[in-house]
Amino acid sequence: MLQIVDSVVYLIDMALEKFKKEVLPLQNKIFRFANRILKKENEAEDLTQDVFLKLWSMKDKLGEYRNVEALAMTMTRNLCFDRIKSKRWNNTSLNETYHQKSTTNDPYKKAELSNSMEHIKNIIDDLPDKQRTVIQLRDVESYEFKEIAEITGMAMDSVRVNLSRARKKIKAELEKKYNYGLKRA
Repeated sequence: MLQIVDSVVYLIDMALEKFKKEVLPLQNKIFRFANRILKKENEAEDLTQDVFLKLWSMKDKLGEYRNVEALAMTMTRNLCFDRIKSKRWNNTSLNETYHQKSTTNDPYKKAELSNSMEHIKNIIDDLPDKQRTVIQLRDVESYEFKEIAEITGMAMDSVRVNLSRARKKIKAELEKKYNYGLKRA
C-alpha cells in the first residue's frame, strides 16, 4: 500500500514539474493576448486563470499535444470569444488599460506618442476578429506563421492574407489621419 502511495506522489510531482516547466512560462503571453482581445485587465486576469485551470485539469494529457503553447493560445482565444459573446460582457474604453511608457521627458512628445499609439490601438480594435487576432499574434507576440495557423485554425495562406489586410488597413488609416490636407505633387 505504501508503495502505491509513493508512486502516486511521484507521478503528481512529475506532473507538477512538467507543468511548471512547460505551461507557467506562458502566463504573460496568455495574459497579453487575452487583454488585447477583451480590452479589460481584470477580465484578462480571470481568463488567464481559467486557462491555467483547464490546462492543469488536463496535465496528464499535455504530452499528447505537439505544441502546448499553441494549445494554450487556442484555449485563450476561444475563451475570449466566448466571453465577448456572453450577455454579461460590458465593453469599456481602451483608455482604462492602456498606459504608454516613453523615454522622453518632453510632455508634448509624450502626448503625441500617446495619441498616436491610442489611434493605432483603436484602428486595430476596429479590425475584423481574424485580422485583429493575427496581427496581435504576429506583430505583438512575435509568433511564426505556422504557430498562428495552429492557434487560429486557419490555413497558412489565410493567416498571411489576414495579416496583410490588417497592416494595409492600419497604414491607410494612419495616412488618412497624418496626411490630412496634404496633396501629393
